[in-house]
Amino acid sequence: MNNKWPQLDYLSWRETCSALHLYLQIAGKYRLAHTPWLNHSWNATFYVTPNGLASSPIPDGPGIEILFHLRDHMVVGASGNGSKVSFALEPMTVAAFHASFVKMVSDLGGTPTFNGTPNEVPNPLPFAEDHRHRPYDRDAVQRFHQASMAVDRVFNRFRTSFLGKSSPVHLFWGSFDLAVTRFSGRRAPIHPGGIPALPDDVAQEAYDREVSSAGFWPGGGGIDYPAFYAYAYPSPNGYRAAEVLPDAAFWHEGMSEFILPYDAVQSAADPGEDLMAFLTSTYQAAANLGEWDRDLLECAPGRPRQVRAPDAAATKRIPSAASEEVEREDGASKGRYRLVVDGAEAAMTYSRAGKGLIIIDHTEVPAALRGRNIGERLVRQAIEDARREGFSIIPLCPFAKALIDRHPEWQDVIQH
Repeated sequence: MNNKWPQLDYLSWRETCSALHLYLQIAGKYRLAHTPWLNHSWNATFYVTPNGLASSPIPDGPGIEILFHLRDHMVVGASGNGSKVSFALEPMTVAAFHASFVKMVSDLGGTPTFNGTPNEVPNPLPFAEDHRHRPYDRDAVQRFHQASMAVDRVFNRFRTSFLGKSSPVHLFWGSFDLAVTRFSGRRAPIHPGGIPALPDDVAQEAYDREVSSAGFWPGGGGIDYPAFYAYAYPSPNGYRAAEVLPDAAFWHEGMSEFILPYDAVQSAADPGEDLMAFLTSTYQAAANLGEWDRDLLECAPGRPRQVRAPDAAATKRIPSAASEEVEREDGASKGRYRLVVDGAEAAMTYSRAGKGLIIIDHTEVPAALRGRNIGERLVRQAIEDARREGFSIIPLCPFAKALIDRHPEWQDVIQH
């Protein structure tokens, strides 16, 4: 398989990108106006396909689907009665696109009524009044589509390892981002709103449950380059200071999110694995610090033609790990605790910080051992060793810290 992802230079195609964003808003607002509300605005999104970005069927007239065909550079409308109408994506004004789209929906037997003003863009101008000429860079659009296909594949693979409520991988036309969101299952505090040109009740409904979300922007919205993002709502204490992967990822104070530049992924030896590391590490930081029930919510990544074993059946088959001994490998500056069960190894690493102090920096429990309190056994062994040998512990690892915080009886060996 070819791991090479296309290069994206946002500044060279930002005018085309802005135009495509507004065109998607027109089609998205049409879908929003005619589709029953689905939680978190999921009724309004688009989806990546091998040919471009598709709406899925819209329950208007005979049933209408909109496809932005980014290979052939067409907007294609198809209806349930077999009709198909299209028009070209080319240099034009937003007003001209709006007029062509309205005519297309009418010709397909639909009702082209929808809100005529953009959302989530600065200084929104009604579509029908936006007569500024917009360019259309066909090559840049095709590279964006190729990148979206690659990102969509990784996002969907990431989605397979979560049993709890999870969004589809979908494109929000408001902020023009491809996103995937995981939910803890708990209610969240009411969102303050305040998103430019977006009604507060939409934001509040979108964030009425705890989330860990990640996505991809082609650029804009505060950054002048394509990038991946990750955030949690509500953001748990310590989240912004969490260690995430890969090394190019960082916390963006202005946006209050983790950011990973697309260029760092595109130039990596294995872009998909670097992106997966970002998705996984930012989710784990949110879940550990937010005390999500990870044993209940997670599973091993999905594999073709391999049915996931139900938890109840798996519990009956899996032998107890209680009889296995936690081993400690202690070096001059670093060490680790490890536990091997049925050939799978879990480990918790630490560093020495002077005499009488260790820093727990990472805990890794493979998917095959989750739900069996393996991580807790590693931490508990470190607590017992600290009491016996007289050293203190600083838990920098989010998992270890969250676990220790839930055990007040362990605080005697914790350095705060």
